[in-house]
Amino acid sequence: MNFDEIVLRKGSECVKYDGLQEHFGRTDLQPLWVADMDFEVCKEISDAVEQRARHHIYGYPTACDDYWQSIIDWCRRRHSLTVERAELAFLPGIVRGIGYLVNYFTREDDVVLIQEPVYHPFSIVAKGSHRRVAVNRLTFVDGRYEIDFDSLERQLAEVRPKMMIFCNPHNPGGRAWEAPVVARVASLCRRYGVILVSDEIHGDLELFGHRYTPLFNTGDDAEECGISLGAPSKTFNIPGLVSSWCIIKNPALRDGFYAWMAACEFSEPTMFATVATRAAYTKGEPWLEELLPYIEGNINAVVDFCEHNIPQIRAYKPEASFLVWLDCHALGLDSAGLDDLFINHARLALNNGAMFGSGGDGFMRLNVACPRGVLLDSLKRLADAIARR
Repeated sequence: MNFDEIVLRKGSECVKYDGLQEHFGRTDLQPLWVADMDFEVCKEISDAVEQRARHHIYGYPTACDDYWQSIIDWCRRRHSLTVERAELAFLPGIVRGIGYLVNYFTREDDVVLIQEPVYHPFSIVAKGSHRRVAVNRLTFVDGRYEIDFDSLERQLAEVRPKMMIFCNPHNPGGRAWEAPVVARVASLCRRYGVILVSDEIHGDLELFGHRYTPLFNTGDDAEECGISLGAPSKTFNIPGLVSSWCIIKNPALRDGFYAWMAACEFSEPTMFATVATRAAYTKGEPWLEELLPYIEGNINAVVDFCEHNIPQIRAYKPEASFLVWLDCHALGLDSAGLDDLFINHARLALNNGAMFGSGGDGFMRLNVACPRGVLLDSLKRLADAIARR
């Protein structure tokens, strides 16, 4: 793959480019926000999708055995995670899946616990479903987020949430939680009767020698109370094909939920979702092995550029994902001031850290999954804008 190739995306009806006016109020920005990549998918995926599209009957699809087997084999091969077919269900996207879980397992005014700063749809889905949101705030120590387990246990005991949504690996901070951390979260949730939903969509994007720990690789506590969500969408840049999946080990949690999803046809995949997933998981691994070093190179470029040219901004290396958390506190700007600097002066579209909840103020989230030349040009724009202040 030539990841340095610039692929024009304007006019392709993508949020990242064609949604700039709606989200930022102008169109002349370099998009470095929405978490998809500016790289073409591997040829094996596009060939599989194009081949299916050339069969000019688009009838009701079915998920064949080899689709499920591709997920099972991928989990075992990449992450030593053993999954049985009965434990799997299709989801039309992670956020939709969280919405199904919130609405099935909880009732209005029940409490859903999240750990901010964190991927903002966790809160949006819960509040939009008329659930109350409790926040267990993460602590930021030497560029990495940590869980205050005393605080977490106190909240589990006192607030009594019905569900906890856990981000593993963490978005936006990029922390690949170690096995003891994941196991302790699961243990506490089981002790206090809380359903633990683990969003693991960035798990395949392991960087700089760090490893992602699947929830179900941590033992009995996770299997008793846990639900994990995964997808090929971030890994292989196919979110527009809407293909995700859910693993539930405990039949007491699984059977009723999967039956409800099937009855409502929420778990019926589209034909392009199964075709692309199967191709990704059976033929896309070499592409991923080329991608990850390129992403690491982009991250190193950001860290180095900031150190030498924008010392007011500190870039922290993610342990998994292509999202870099920029600490902009030294600029002395509030949230609106950061938006003005990045959007109106540097002409860059990033995600303001405030959108990720408490603890996110003063940060910006940078998507580095783009050609390196584009990334470096964007950083130069930012440096020039700061110099002109």
